[in-house]
Amino acid sequence: MLHSIFSEGHSSMLALCGILFAFIVTVFATAKLSKYLPKDAGREFAHDGKLSAGKPRGAGIIFVFAFVAAALLFVRVRAEHVIYLILMVICMMTGYLDDASEKPWSELKKGLLDLCVAILVAMTFLHYNSNTIQLALFHQIQLEIPKVVFGILIVVLVWVSVNVTNCADGVDGLSGTLTIITIMTIYLVDRLLDKGGDFSILILLFAACILGYLWYNATPSRLLMGDAGSRAMGLFISIAILKTGSPLLYIPIALVLLLDGGLGLVKVGLIRLFGIRILKKVRTPLHDQVRKVWGWSNTQTVFRFAIIQIILAVAVVYGIGL
Repeated sequence: MLHSIFSEGHSSMLALCGILFAFIVTVFATAKLSKYLPKDAGREFAHDGKLSAGKPRGAGIIFVFAFVAAALLFVRVRAEHVIYLILMVICMMTGYLDDASEKPWSELKKGLLDLCVAILVAMTFLHYNSNTIQLALFHQIQLEIPKVVFGILIVVLVWVSVNVTNCADGVDGLSGTLTIITIMTIYLVDRLLDKGGDFSILILLFAACILGYLWYNATPSRLLMGDAGSRAMGLFISIAILKTGSPLLYIPIALVLLLDGGLGLVKVGLIRLFGIRILKKVRTPLHDQVRKVWGWSNTQTVFRFAIIQIILAVAVVYGIGL
């Protein structure tokens, strides 16, 4: 919106103002509105899950709307971006309604809603972007993938990203911290590959909003993002990695999120579909394994998981920059 008022030469100043706006609005809106959020009942099967009982839950609705407002005000959003923002709000609202529900939604219901969002992301991306991808870590080899096949792969990527990020949300500050590391790595990849354009600014705005949320969520937390936040973060990560033109980078760039939240999905899926039991002595998500079995504190879990992801990020950025 403000781009229509200021000249192109003021884009850097607008980006700076947008980042400050996103952070400040998230911090103040969270302080004022958290009392209206639903209260967490405590997760019965999660390690220390009962400690969350009574805390405001669903704070994702605040920082996602703050992000959308910042994007519309300070970024030259195109039609493609607007569709992604709408899908983020839809994904966030499905999570928030689940957070606010007295009876949690069924896994099937949430999975089908995620699938619908993933299909819409795939359709939007393929309409506005090429079906050629780069293997950025292999001298940027390019591969053209048939649109139907690429569309199916995008649906898988989006669905996986939404759900592993959601499952990784269980320790104060963990999923938010890992998401910031992941999307800021994507931002650096965009700069190295000369990709992203205005979407790169959206990454910075979203990171600022998550930081505003983490102001209150660092251990000991005052509120929780709930499915409203974690699902929207997972969706944004998948879109951001698609916009790099190198979607396979999702594996190393989001590996800690993928392992922490994904192993549980694989474990449960194999049991329900094929009766196969794996990792019998490993608690999932992995953040429960390291706290319950290995004795890590919440702070150690967040810092050590973050350190691992930062090391992977450095390796990816270095590999692309060679």
